[in-house]
Amino acid sequence: MGVLNVTPDSFSDGGRFFDEDAAVAHGIKMANEGAGIIDLGGESSRPGADSISAEEELGRVLPVLKRVRSQTSALISIDTRKAKVARAALDAGADMVNDISAGADPEMLPLVAERKAALILMHMKGEPKTMQNSPHYDDVVGEVANFFRQRYACAVSCGVDPMAIAFDPGIGFGKTLEHNLALLSNLHFLRIKDRPIVVGVSRKAFLRKLLDGAEPGSAEIGTLAMTTLLRAKGVDVFRVHQVGENAQALRLTNALASP
Repeated sequence: MGVLNVTPDSFSDGGRFFDEDAAVAHGIKMANEGAGIIDLGGESSRPGADSISAEEELGRVLPVLKRVRSQTSALISIDTRKAKVARAALDAGADMVNDISAGADPEMLPLVAERKAALILMHMKGEPKTMQNSPHYDDVVGEVANFFRQRYACAVSCGVDPMAIAFDPGIGFGKTLEHNLALLSNLHFLRIKDRPIVVGVSRKAFLRKLLDGAEPGSAEIGTLAMTTLLRAKGVDVFRVHQVGENAQALRLTNALASP
């Protein structure tokens, strides 16, 4: 899954693809490099980020989505918490919804069911604006697993196809370094009904902490190492910024895992 942020304040690329032409070109490039899914988002979810209106979000993503859709057969995911945005994106050709709030908008799950779309349910403690303000868990692995069970049941009760659901533990979304490492070390406890696990660690702050404060641009080696290790742990989908390098790492990992 290649990350395509159409935002002026992304933590990872600093608005590099806020320009429509640059965003479209990057989306196509990621598809050509091996991304099976392009994850398009118009609202920053970095720690401390403010929310924006559905209208502003749609103004950012729809022109890019329509052009990328016309130029690639890769799946397109709309990264949004808003059912209004998801509806317009699905109308424009998106295949799936990546919801970091796991269906907090009461219209989201019925919409996904109605459109027979795929759905990624992510765990986040709080809101992007405040999620990193001293997050606390008594048992982070158990609490995230219970959250997944509850949201899965809710989605299925709304009519979402159980086989169209995947889960993302939300690394860095209301978690400390220790929480992130506990989740990544115990992913087998987070697999619900044998559905896919999606993980996004690419360029995350906890990698820089583990690498003694390396700058965001120097954390790609950490991302590649995590991609390789987490594939061996059974992760199914990797949400990354540098698609080509991570695709190569996965091919090597898969080759070694083959009989």
